[in-house]
Amino acid sequence: MYSIEFKNVVKRFGKTEVIKGLDLSIKKGERLILLGSSGCGKSTILRMISGLETITSGELYLNGKLANDMDPGDRGIGMVFQNYALFPHMTVEKNIAYGLRIHKIPEEEIRKRVAKAVSILNLDGLEGRLPRELSGGQRQRVALARALVKQADFFLLDEPLSNLDAQLRGKARKELVRIHEMYGQTMIYVTHDQIEAMTVGQRIAVINNGRIQMLDTPHEVYRRPANLFVAKFIGSPSMNIFDGQVAAGAMRMNDTALPLTAAWAEKTGASGAEKLLAGVRPEDITLLPTPEEGAVPVTVQYHEDYGSRVGYYFTVNGEEVIAIMRDDVLHGQSEAWWKPDPRTLHFFDAKTEANIGYPEGL
Repeated sequence: MYSIEFKNVVKRFGKTEVIKGLDLSIKKGERLILLGSSGCGKSTILRMISGLETITSGELYLNGKLANDMDPGDRGIGMVFQNYALFPHMTVEKNIAYGLRIHKIPEEEIRKRVAKAVSILNLDGLEGRLPRELSGGQRQRVALARALVKQADFFLLDEPLSNLDAQLRGKARKELVRIHEMYGQTMIYVTHDQIEAMTVGQRIAVINNGRIQMLDTPHEVYRRPANLFVAKFIGSPSMNIFDGQVAAGAMRMNDTALPLTAAWAEKTGASGAEKLLAGVRPEDITLLPTPEEGAVPVTVQYHEDYGSRVGYYFTVNGEEVIAIMRDDVLHGQSEAWWKPDPRTLHFFDAKTEANIGYPEGL
């Protein structure tokens, strides 16, 4: 039995269809990330789980029970919002305990739960303060504590770290994973931040225009994207995509025909695609300062020094390509050579935008 199941769920606002036939099964106790850009539908999915949004059609099951018409208070939900939604006139202790007191939990039990949450989230000594007397990171931890004390089956987080600076976000991500490993609730986490998705999630659902484009582990989403959208959305800078002009077991790049390995030649030839697009991640490109057999000559038009890495920009078949390397191996020269590693290549059907797959043993 799955913890959460969507079966052909549709959500409309008026005539606008926001969620388009969602089928999604979430395992009990897993950390699932809903990742996508603003307006893709990820927060709507979270709000349907919580009961804050109704379902237009289809079925939602929570722990095996049909939940379409279930009251939000009966769903066993602990939720953290982007704006924290703390009561400004209540102290930290009262904010954390509020939901428990509404449900008439005995005061001794409330005291124990609040004390444990305060300790876990390093809020000791702040129990008597008001939200306006706290930093952004402290307010975020109060919101997490309020959800934590409910000891709910489902822990829903809607971009909870977006108001924090980079250093605090890094620390908060580790706290969230630690909390989940302690309590083991089913955690659904909405974000547009790829780093959060890759570091927090056990699986990632990449969403675009109300549909799941890919659902898999962070490693698979990054290394074997299901389609062109996922390939370009994941990664910063995103994957380089260009017309590789694949034919007769070779890929033409600029004025050079680069022979493909036998495995790739067979795979691309059997794809049935009229036209293929090639992809390679910036960090998988290595530029050489001197020519080698089978290397593609390129002209570097621009470079950026990131301190620990260097970014080189050049064109292949009229498309801009960026290479990210650890060292400045070119030392300012514009002429360079790229010898693609077949292990780092991706190919997509230009018409359907689907990944054609990978040779066995790659």
